[in-house]
Amino acid sequence: MYHKAELNDDANAPNLTTKVTFRDSLIQVLILDMVFSIDSIITAVGMVDQLWVMYTAVIVTVGIMLVASKPISSFISQHPSFKILALCFLLIIGMSLVAEGLHFEIPKGYIYFSMAFAFLVDVIQMRTVRPAVRDVASSERKQNA
Repeated sequence: MYHKAELNDDANAPNLTTKVTFRDSLIQVLILDMVFSIDSIITAVGMVDQLWVMYTAVIVTVGIMLVASKPISSFISQHPSFKILALCFLLIIGMSLVAEGLHFEIPKGYIYFSMAFAFLVDVIQMRTVRPAVRDVASSERKQNA
């Protein structure tokens, strides 16, 4: 993440190329799907009494994750700042859970507002920086021609 977000000079960037096979990628996605499904299963246990509903929910959500993983992965590859933003969101949620465990209640509105504001700033930055980068690249191509 540091390489993508902070290092602009390719000469100073570390060489981090590794060979990833389709099988390795598929195994990683399946493991992550199972890990995230455990959370859904625990939540479903408290919400429903019918076991078939839980099984159906887990199968449907794993299917959705498998279908959505490619578009989400390509979006994150194009916009690495969203990866950092998502990790910051996880940090905020984790801190609020620890605070609740210590009987210190943080109003949910504060948490949701700060997350929405950070997301909005990132979207605005994405929309304004990308066209500027494209304009600079096209003007450089015109000068070299």
